[in-house]
Amino acid sequence: MSRTPGNTPETPATRFLREHRVAFSSHPYAYEEHGGTKVSARELNVHEHSVVKTLIMEDEGRHPLVVLMHGDRKVSTKELARQSGHKQISPCDPAVAQRHTGYLVGGTSPFGTRKALPVFMERSILDLPLIYINGGKRGFLVGVHPHDIVQTLKPQLVTVAID
Repeated sequence: MSRTPGNTPETPATRFLREHRVAFSSHPYAYEEHGGTKVSARELNVHEHSVVKTLIMEDEGRHPLVVLMHGDRKVSTKELARQSGHKQISPCDPAVAQRHTGYLVGGTSPFGTRKALPVFMERSILDLPLIYINGGKRGFLVGVHPHDIVQTLKPQLVTVAID
């Protein structure tokens, strides 16, 4: 991975953000295996609700899709299937997710994926002034305005969060 000025890792995600003229801040942190958003929120000293996880799921036909969800919430796959017009949605196997996105699990970003994938975003993410989302590498988040995600990824907004 090459580095850009300011010690920001150069990833497909950061290239995508620059190409689309999206302002972002870089937030490297000490990655912990299986630590998830709880660790990244603690390391960045932000509320876990503002750390958005990128989940790769698949529909009943095994077609992949991206789900953006608050770090402190889970996805109701039943409700997501209903709102997206699918019979069933389930988490993707990590190896399959990596093939679709080009990212390792724990470093998956919705930006700059290997294949263009449909994106579903929890509607309440738009209520936040700034979110922290994976920048394409384990231990690296980028801070972006949620409306920039709407502009660049054109997600379908859904209400599927559960505590």
